Amino acid sequence: MRTKDLSYWLFLTPVLFALITVVILPLGVGTYYSFTEWNGIETGDFIGFENYIKALQDERFIDSLWFTIKFSIASVILINVIGLSLALIVTSKIKTNNLLRTVFFMPNLIGGLILGFIWQFIFIRVFANIGQAFGIEAMQGWLSTTTTGFWGLVILMSWQMSGYIMVIYIAYLQGVSKDLIEAAHIDGASAWQRFRHILFPLVAPAFTVSMFLTLSNTFKLYDQNLALTDGGPYNSTEMLAMEIYNTAFVQNSFAYAQSKAVIFFIVVAAITLVQVYFNKKREVQM
Repeated sequence: MRTKDLSYWLFLTPVLFALITVVILPLGVGTYYSFTEWNGIETGDFIGFENYIKALQDERFIDSLWFTIKFSIASVILINVIGLSLALIVTSKIKTNNLLRTVFFMPNLIGGLILGFIWQFIFIRVFANIGQAFGIEAMQGWLSTTTTGFWGLVILMSWQMSGYIMVIYIAYLQGVSKDLIEAAHIDGASAWQRFRHILFPLVAPAFTVSMFLTLSNTFKLYDQNLALTDGGPYNSTEMLAMEIYNTAFVQNSFAYAQSKAVIFFIVVAAITLVQVYFNKKREVQM
């Protein structure tokens, strides 16, 4: 009954207005434009699924989608492993845990373009100098191949987001009862057994949230991709967001780009909703 109070709807109205204006309405209009010959100014004729069929037959679009999926899988695993590891470190009994929390979280405060240029300098200049000094050929010519460009993006994304994901894991780790840990320790459980059978199941909600955030952020990555590799070499590290942007503003194919964006939205929504559903089923309630 409280949800029907006038005050409830008054407080909810600004949020609903922003959601409809910024998300739902543009999504609906953009979806409609994807079925037309929209050129950015005029809607044009209605052509049905022609743009979607063309997009699904576009090798560059499919390659970008596959590259983005591989990048997201590698980044999500690394970010969550590193984030949980950092959370375990800063919640342990060490004197500098507050300082470490600040240090680990700081990369998340730096803009994506700046991070991209910083790591571009590290990969191209610093790695090359180290490789020349120690005779390591593998450290020279970074970002000049598809493989090194891929792992460069993964390293950059993991370095930026791990501290943010760490904060989420910290919030749940601090809510775990110390009595459970002490009881398991008294019963002879090792550190790995305590983590596997007590800590990890109890922080499963944090894993659900972190998976959702990392998946959505890695799939829609653009600014770091632009600053670090700009899609090179030969568009082999071009992620889906950049490919859609180039289709719209370089090729001036706005309706075609919008159809790709709708496909992109469906793929990301499907993957994130499926992972949330299955992760929710594995959560443990205290």
